[in-house]
Amino acid sequence: MERRTYLRALGVAGVAGTAGCLDTVEQALSDDHDGDGILPPPDHPTGASYPEYGEEFPSFSIPDPIAETTVSLEDFVGEKPFLLTYIFTTCPDGACPALLLRLRWIQEDAVEQGYDDDIALLAFTFDPERDTPEVLREYAAERSIDYEADNWHFLRPETNDEAEEVMTETFNLPLQRIDDEEELEDHDEFEGNGDHDGEGHDDGDDHDHDDSDHGNESDHDDHDHGEYTFIHNNLITLVNEDGIVERAYPSAVQSERAVDNEQIVEDTRTVVGVE
Repeated sequence: MERRTYLRALGVAGVAGTAGCLDTVEQALSDDHDGDGILPPPDHPTGASYPEYGEEFPSFSIPDPIAETTVSLEDFVGEKPFLLTYIFTTCPDGACPALLLRLRWIQEDAVEQGYDDDIALLAFTFDPERDTPEVLREYAAERSIDYEADNWHFLRPETNDEAEEVMTETFNLPLQRIDDEEELEDHDEFEGNGDHDGEGHDDGDDHDHDDSDHGNESDHDDHDHGEYTFIHNNLITLVNEDGIVERAYPSAVQSERAVDNEQIVEDTRTVVGVE
């Protein structure tokens, strides 16, 4: 039996005493706060368009070219929680490496604490034309990610058009491709990777991050993003075993709003059911 399923069963037994006293197992775990989540509601809900706390995560089915399989929401519902972030490997400002760093923290903690079989870590690329399977392997290896582990999946649609459709219509996240250097300069306030509130508005924060342990230094000046780049949300989503969003960390790698190691690890352990 999965770790969290077992703990949840104990929770029902302790609270209900007899079968049938509660409509759902989640009710037993959520009676001290509102919503369908295991974590309490976040302090600062954003009202964004993408799935947030207490909402069902949308169904998806996307190829993992390294594992040579297709990964879907149904693989995890009833089985294990997952974290999902959204990247491209030619990210010009260090934000995407910093997003992956946070997933690496979880991967390492899961091995140390023995819950590596009870969590899935997903990284969706919206630039599959450049993010080939080999590029993704090299990118992960450079960042000390065990991309061959059973709990890691790169999600890669076949084309950029398909990736944009998944981003904007399935995940409900804004995505803007920038082909012209002058157009990119018009978006300097985004540092090349705008972070929107889900309604098309900038949140006003700068994106100064790299793959350091703190994720707060910028390599923007030294990075060549190629012939085009993207403005996108720096988001990490934590989804529980029932397919319900526990946390949508907005501006997840912003210097002032970044989710740090301690917080994301603590949240993940709680959702998995690590004692």
